Amino acid sequence: MGAQTTPPAVFILLGPPGAGKGTQARMLEEKFGLVQLSTGDLLRAAVAAGTEAGKQAKAVMEAGGLVSDDIVLAILRDRMGDADTKRGVILDGFPRTAGQAEALDGLLASTGQRVNSVISMEVEDAPMIARVAGRYTCADCGEGYHDTFKQPAKAGVCDKCGGTDFKRRADDNAETAGARLNAYHAQTAPLIAYYKGRGVLEEVDAMADIATVRDAMQARVAQVVG
Repeated sequence: MGAQTTPPAVFILLGPPGAGKGTQARMLEEKFGLVQLSTGDLLRAAVAAGTEAGKQAKAVMEAGGLVSDDIVLAILRDRMGDADTKRGVILDGFPRTAGQAEALDGLLASTGQRVNSVISMEVEDAPMIARVAGRYTCADCGEGYHDTFKQPAKAGVCDKCGGTDFKRRADDNAETAGARLNAYHAQTAPLIAYYKGRGVLEEVDAMADIATVRDAMQARVAQVVG
């Protein structure tokens, strides 16, 4: 079978806020020609484009409701049909439950695809809370910094753009970070079991340095897409 007839690969990243999913996904995109699909970004893009599923999502959101799994899956199906996803996609933020995972399996089966690999970015709670609680960014260019691990070379001046205005997310504090971790563990435990049972789960130590995590994750992706 030629490479052009191979269905696009599907990867899922699991990990709590602050685990580094966004950073690692960007590197995987660049290295392998994959496309990261974030549920929030997909919804906003579909609403802006005025697709049928986007119109349905807009109506639900304007009414203050939660967008149903069926609508999310329809938007995901539409996006995965675009030409830029031919090498494969990285799903971030979906599925969140075993029920959603089963629905995703059904969607993929209809296009001859499957979930090829699920990478769980494993963290230790206390160090992760410290990592999240110290984060801040340059208000001008978005470069990320940390009170302990990554401060600007010159105090108060962004290394990347020279800006002097910084901002910190209101929810980047120890209390909120701890609550988010607890919620993540509760929601994700069934997903871990679901994908482990299907033999596609890989665990990566996300507390290691960025380069070590990158190498481990890229090795796993390379097993699928070469």
